[in-house]
Amino acid sequence: MKIILSLLLITSTAFAQYKNVKISSGSAFGGPSEPSITFSQTEPNVLVGGAILNEVFLSADTGHTWETIQLKSKYGVYGDPCIISDANGDFYYFHLSDPEGKGWASTQLLDRIVVQRSKNNGKRWSKGASIGLDHPKDQDKEWAIADPSTGNIYCTWTQFDLYDSKQAGDSSIILFSSSSNKGKSWSEPVRINDQAGLCLDNDSTAEGAVPAVGPNGEIYVAWSFDEKIYFNRSKNQGKTWLPKNKIVARQPGGWTQDIPGINRCNGLPVTLCDISGGANNGTIYINWTDQRRGANNTDVFVAKSTDGGETFSDPIKVNSDDGEAQQFFTWMTIDQSTGHLYAVFYDRRNYNDNRTDVYLATSSDGGETWTDEKISEEAFTPEDWVFFGDYTNITASNGKVRPIWTRYDADKKELSIYTAIINK
Repeated sequence: MKIILSLLLITSTAFAQYKNVKISSGSAFGGPSEPSITFSQTEPNVLVGGAILNEVFLSADTGHTWETIQLKSKYGVYGDPCIISDANGDFYYFHLSDPEGKGWASTQLLDRIVVQRSKNNGKRWSKGASIGLDHPKDQDKEWAIADPSTGNIYCTWTQFDLYDSKQAGDSSIILFSSSSNKGKSWSEPVRINDQAGLCLDNDSTAEGAVPAVGPNGEIYVAWSFDEKIYFNRSKNQGKTWLPKNKIVARQPGGWTQDIPGINRCNGLPVTLCDISGGANNGTIYINWTDQRRGANNTDVFVAKSTDGGETFSDPIKVNSDDGEAQQFFTWMTIDQSTGHLYAVFYDRRNYNDNRTDVYLATSSDGGETWTDEKISEEAFTPEDWVFFGDYTNITASNGKVRPIWTRYDADKKELSIYTAIINK
């Protein structure tokens, strides 16, 4: 009897589920997707999230309950939400622009990056500040970070001479801009990639720039281009950068990846730096997916640098399965109170069809080894006519881990945004 009870306990623990919380939902035609989420850096119970095109999610109880409001800006709001918090607890919502409010019919669509600031945990937002206006060029795929030591905010993105242009003379480049006054004004953008890409929004495009801040104010950025992960850094708050970019790793299959049931899937990199003051302080991590083990076996990888980006490790596989299965749409974060790493991604290891789970991978030894576990309560099956957005996201603080992802329910033709209540 004791043996049976022990086996039941082990089985129950192995398959223990985390509570999933539905944050928002809508029609499969334009419903919420492409979510972003972050904890307040001053109020441990406060979370702010967002999803396309203009949703804002507010929680004051670590994600158990949520309120949804709509974001408005004088420059329009057109997706690619990136939400960050600074050391003072202010939130910043970065997104794309649509000044005329006409979507793809607009003559000014994507003409700048927009940032809006909230001083009251997301309840009200500024009208918006403009970054990188250079009409008629298009500004896309931004991400940002706040330096806790200086208060500076850094933003990187891709500039297209003309989005989706097939002209050989049109190019895509990675730009950087900074703000020293809480996002009210921004420096003149500077180019940080030495090889320009094309404008087709595919593997030939330079894309996926995500900035990270080091313990001494260093700025690190990685992006994808031409089946490789590239890297640059600045040691003087973005004033100057390495003139020649470093190659971190090959990315077989490129960053545009074919995943059955997903009409658009990318493996763009996420750049992070440990500033926890712990054993891995200063370590840079770059997280992405690629298809080096085959087009039907997309995997999650991380490479790390312990010397300020001079050299990087060989890619380390994050997902633990050894079979042929798709893992895709990864995002990674660091709990800066512990230095522990957490990566969220979609996973099909348990099925022979397109049914999809959500997994969390954890590393407590600087990314050398990983354990992963299923965190979604139910699988779902996406359909390739439904736009899923371009990423998931995850945030962690003081042992509280909150991933955020998009789910599709075919029977209801519904897109929804979920989180899971994970406390480590």
